[in-house]
Amino acid sequence: MILADKIIALRRQHGWSQEELAGQLGVSRQAVSKWESASAIPDLDRILKMSQIFEVSTDYLLKEELEEPEVSVSSGEETEEHLRNVSLEEANAFIEQKKRLALPQALAVAAYILCPAPLILLAGYAELGNARISEETAAGMGLIILLLMVGVATVVTILNGARLEKYDYLKRGSFRLQYGVEGIVRKTKEEMSGAYRTSAAVGTFLCIISAFPIFLMLCFWEENDFVGVICVDIVLFLVAMGVFLYIWGGEGWGACQILLREGEFAPEEQARKPIFKIYWCVVTAIYLGVSFWTFDWHRTWMIWPCAGVLAGAVKTIERMWRNSRRNAKV
Repeated sequence: MILADKIIALRRQHGWSQEELAGQLGVSRQAVSKWESASAIPDLDRILKMSQIFEVSTDYLLKEELEEPEVSVSSGEETEEHLRNVSLEEANAFIEQKKRLALPQALAVAAYILCPAPLILLAGYAELGNARISEETAAGMGLIILLLMVGVATVVTILNGARLEKYDYLKRGSFRLQYGVEGIVRKTKEEMSGAYRTSAAVGTFLCIISAFPIFLMLCFWEENDFVGVICVDIVLFLVAMGVFLYIWGGEGWGACQILLREGEFAPEEQARKPIFKIYWCVVTAIYLGVSFWTFDWHRTWMIWPCAGVLAGAVKTIERMWRNSRRNAKV
């Protein structure tokens, strides 16, 4: 599809006349008519302006082989002139900061997952016949440790967020890379991809096998409650280690994705993030509420794998809904 046909299609998709489009571009209606009849070609400034108002990439407008519109890098509310230019020094500083904060952030998330483990262990030990600690004391000590772990992890998360606050515009996509920066960032990402894939693979493996202790307990020690408690703690430890490796090995690689606006940081993916932030906040609230209400921590952990499976269904439904809305507008 040539440029002239793309201008016609995009203009009609937005319901604009040639005169309305001309007004937004600061040209005459005759100029738009010449572009659409392929008797003239718009200059570079007008191409950039059209990519902004049509919300498509300049590549889509200029490359005839691209038949499907690509999402424009800039948003509808920010023109190219208002986007912040990111230099190589600033991009490298962001990547290095993310790498420095990877270890404390990974430890904080692992602490969130592990925080019920001491409470579960102490409560299970208190129920033994020869235990030297009462159930009330065990519960109190376990809750103190749990709150301390959550408190320290929260402080670390807040401090990490404060250190990265000046880079918030990168996560919003309100920037453009200076000439030559994209190639260097891609090279950096490729150099880190091996370590990231290894940590992600090992982390995923640990999360998958985390259910094995429960199966072993059901097969061999079903009647021993304390063994069951230990198995639940091992499950939490394996999951925490898996998540730790995933975050620790992926922060630098993820910083490159932010700069390149790829993966979950692509413009089309940004709109989905609020939905899943709400989803996981609700899941966490349900988990904590049910766990504290029933005090049955060695069973309520099952909420997490169920929520993970349901998250995939929610994501699929949400994508189908967006696609149906997009098709309805065409």
